[in-house]
Amino acid sequence: MSHRPFPGRRSVLRGSLAASAALTLPTALGSAPAFALSGRPKAGWGVQTGDVTCDSGLVWVRSDRPARMIVETSATESFRNARRWHGPLLDAGTDFTGTTPLRGLPSGEQIHYRVLLADPDDPRRTGEPVTGTFRTASARRRDGVRFVWSGDLAGQGWGINPDFGGYTIYNAMGRLDPDFFLCSGDNIYADGPITSSVTLPDGSTWRNITTEEKSKVAETLAEFRGNFRYNLLDDNLKRFNAQVPSIIQWDDHEVTNNWYPGEILGDSRYTEKNVDVLAARARQAFSEYFPISTLRRPDGRVYRTVHHGPLLDVFVLDMRTYRNANSTDDQTTDAQGILGAEQLKWLKGELARSRAVWKVIASDMPLGLVVPDTGDGKPNIEAVAQGDPGAPLGRELQIAELLRFIKHRRITGTVWLTADVHHTSAQHYQPSRAAFTDFEPFWEFVTGPLNAGAFPASALDATFGPERVFVKAPTAANVSPAGGYQFFGDVDIDGHSGELTVRLREQDGTVLFTKVLQPGRVGQ
Repeated sequence: MSHRPFPGRRSVLRGSLAASAALTLPTALGSAPAFALSGRPKAGWGVQTGDVTCDSGLVWVRSDRPARMIVETSATESFRNARRWHGPLLDAGTDFTGTTPLRGLPSGEQIHYRVLLADPDDPRRTGEPVTGTFRTASARRRDGVRFVWSGDLAGQGWGINPDFGGYTIYNAMGRLDPDFFLCSGDNIYADGPITSSVTLPDGSTWRNITTEEKSKVAETLAEFRGNFRYNLLDDNLKRFNAQVPSIIQWDDHEVTNNWYPGEILGDSRYTEKNVDVLAARARQAFSEYFPISTLRRPDGRVYRTVHHGPLLDVFVLDMRTYRNANSTDDQTTDAQGILGAEQLKWLKGELARSRAVWKVIASDMPLGLVVPDTGDGKPNIEAVAQGDPGAPLGRELQIAELLRFIKHRRITGTVWLTADVHHTSAQHYQPSRAAFTDFEPFWEFVTGPLNAGAFPASALDATFGPERVFVKAPTAANVSPAGGYQFFGDVDIDGHSGELTVRLREQDGTVLFTKVLQPGRVGQ
């Protein structure tokens, strides 16, 4: 790869919260800003960018009180000849968060930016600037692409541990200097309260930073917002956000475990049992706390295509919002499936139109790994595969339709990336091993968690002929981050050969597995 060096990327974020100073934070920091505060607006939750393309990007910030968002961009850290962008008014309606779109940016260049928060009644009164940087996608193939991906943050009660250094995996990802970070879902665990301490199997103690909103399952809009704010108490994450753009998708834990539309919860922890009500609140908080382009559309959808120059298109799926109810998943017809008919139509059209060398399908759930949902005592299925090795059934029917479409339209360079199952693995899908054979071979790579409990490897379903070429997973369930098994992956696309290299890595960046794929092929 021929990435261009740039100065100062590691020192762009200044003045972050000293979150590790206390394990329990006062309510005033985690709730709505106090209007009696003196001084100027402050952005203690850092900045972040998202959905960056060759000429555009989104910048996010949160204020501690009402403020007007102003963004300045420049080619240099000195901010000489800065360009100014006037953003929205940040107020209680959006939990004092806001996103400003930047357009007409130069392609393949490092953009330095700073966010100013101005007093709405006196624009001359601004808070201390908060700085960040990002690299726009290059329109030149020769520059190559590098990105990282993972998912599952603060799950199973494992939160920000100051003794452990917090979310240190973000430091390892940042050292790779990626063009962007793809988060494959479970950005929060709204259904996972965090206590101040947990006793580990060896008798030692895991300590968590705690907040009021993380003391119970999230039901109100304020509690969902507090879950997103919780992660931004980690300095590693805030530093990473200021250095690396994101492409964010969601899965179940942004709402509650294994949810589907129309579900009525039997969980006694909830007073609000209607999942559709919870999901609407969660979606609002999700849209407030991440810079995502399509959430500002009238349909507010999460699924979208992010174009990253001639080498890469990323197709971000939403396997949660449009799915049918979790069941034994053995029906012989299924028009809705896990994507819904409209999203499937969109995905086919986008894949067929794409001229990118590589087409990464960002899936928030795996295809051939069996993910059960036994929450109501029934042997229901949460993902796609149900363990029957025969012809496609249930949600597999929709995936079979998509794989057949890719083959017959001769769509080249498809690679599936996912997280969700809290271990890392590489699966190769091959028709000669499969019950359903009308598709071309492809790879699916799984990674995560970022900071959550690790779990044993999932069983494989033979319908699409997967072979698990590599796996690393614990033998026990819910192993804490102190026990290891925290993972991320990185993808390098060489600007000269077009080769795509996938590496599965441990928390400290150690490479566990590498696979090189060749461009221009329908199957691999």
